Amino acid sequence: MRAAPLALATCVAVSAALLLSACGGGSKDDGKIKNVGTATPATTAAAPTGSASPSATGVPRPAITSFPADAKDVFEGGSTGDATKDAILADNQQWVMALDDAIFQGTAATKALGFYTAGTANDTATRYVSGYLSKNYTWTGTVRFFDRKATILGTGHAAVIYCSDESKAFLKDRKSGKIDNTPTTSDSYVLYNTDLKRNAQGVWQTDGMLQNRGAKQCQP
Repeated sequence: MRAAPLALATCVAVSAALLLSACGGGSKDDGKIKNVGTATPATTAAAPTGSASPSATGVPRPAITSFPADAKDVFEGGSTGDATKDAILADNQQWVMALDDAIFQGTAATKALGFYTAGTANDTATRYVSGYLSKNYTWTGTVRFFDRKATILGTGHAAVIYCSDESKAFLKDRKSGKIDNTPTTSDSYVLYNTDLKRNAQGVWQTDGMLQNRGAKQCQP
């Protein structure tokens, strides 16, 4: 299990209408934040690329190039049949990858993380990355993201709820390379609820996030 060192999210971070189940009793905020349901699974890893790729809006996206060979984010779903929801899920996916990319780069001040983050999520992202760096951590393995659902809340406003499976991902000491092979428990599964706003360039930026580590709906 790859649990982040800092508590990062509270139930005031995103739209109240979508937080009722995720903010129920017994929720914990001591896990990682990691960025966007469909009938056909699609696996996407953070493969190095030398240039930014354009989105459906035509706005070039920053390249995410710092994933090491022993770490991978895998995303299931992403094609809903609705172009707007697909764009929301795609930018949410890139935000998640930008967070991990920042950990691997060793700084929260990356182009990709700034591109996909807005509002209170800027502080959340900075504290998340700093939590790893302050304890000399990175991570290794595979994190799987599944049951990803986008909800349009209004013009330029959306939410994405999704689960992660960290049972095959582990903390790793940046200097020694020692891996913390923790056992799989209920806390290896995390529910995320993110709030997104579309900026003037058409990018769906994450501006709020809450998590519930050990959420029953994400456990097998």
